[in-house]
Amino acid sequence: MYLPSIFSENFFDDWMDYNFPTVNVDKQLYGKNANRVMKTDVREHEDGYEVEIDLPGFKKDEIDVQLDQGYLTIKAAKAVEKDQTKRGKIIRQERYSGTMSRTFYVGDSLTEEDIKGKFEDGVLKLSIPKAQAKIPEKKTIAIEG
Repeated sequence: MYLPSIFSENFFDDWMDYNFPTVNVDKQLYGKNANRVMKTDVREHEDGYEVEIDLPGFKKDEIDVQLDQGYLTIKAAKAVEKDQTKRGKIIRQERYSGTMSRTFYVGDSLTEEDIKGKFEDGVLKLSIPKAQAKIPEKKTIAIEG
């Protein structure tokens, strides 16, 4: 059955006025499936956010999470062995070496110690506390006259 293009995965991207975070992906690594990598779920709780990012096939040491000026960047790099003599002649190769990254703005008031991470079964789970609003001190303004 043929469905109109309005039923594609990014249907709401065209209709919603929200600036979704971008995903930087090496197209050579993932080819036509590049738009399906680093799928992310974000859940809000009373005290913070829970972020789950799918990174199947990656190991913990291939993932790097950095916080810089309020931007949380998740990078994953994959290296595929290219030595054909060890494992036999390659007839078809769909896996390549490459990197991908995704960036979220989490606020200037957070530090690296505030964010907790866990990588299990190909899913990176991050706990990000809500940034506490800074209440300015009450100051009296002098009036001349």
